[in-house]
Amino acid sequence: MSIEKVKAYLAGFGRDKDVMEFPVSSATVGLAAQALSVEPARIAKTLSFLGKDETRCILVVTAGDSKIDNTKFKRFFRMKARMLGPEKVSELTGHAVGGVCPFANPEGVETYLDVSLQRFTTVFPACGSGNSAIELNCEDLFRYARAAGWVDVTTGGAQVAL
Repeated sequence: MSIEKVKAYLAGFGRDKDVMEFPVSSATVGLAAQALSVEPARIAKTLSFLGKDETRCILVVTAGDSKIDNTKFKRFFRMKARMLGPEKVSELTGHAVGGVCPFANPEGVETYLDVSLQRFTTVFPACGSGNSAIELNCEDLFRYARAAGWVDVTTGGAQVAL
């Protein structure tokens, strides 16, 4: 099960006990915000995109109120933003739709954090299931996600300059 894999991964940082599991779904930004009683923007949604070689993926973690700006995405990644279909999500990320997160992903998955997250003291990414989350500051999220870098590829929500 993906959440167990994520908990084992987060144990390496001493944070496995901080994973929250809910009796209700948190598989969307709205549902996660309700489960956590926080504003939707603080949900750190992990979006999965097809990589250049089509056998790997790129994850972009954004604030819950942000949307991918195709022009910015193409400028940074030098390719068109193509989200993974549901059938490819689990195969390439190791997590099911609704539980995709920036932790415990297969080798070769590149993870980036969008600057839209930086306006919050803490954010809430999923932890491998459609009813889980962990509260992290951006520094810890960056470290635990083994992020390749900060990007500015969204629109909507308040943006923070790189």
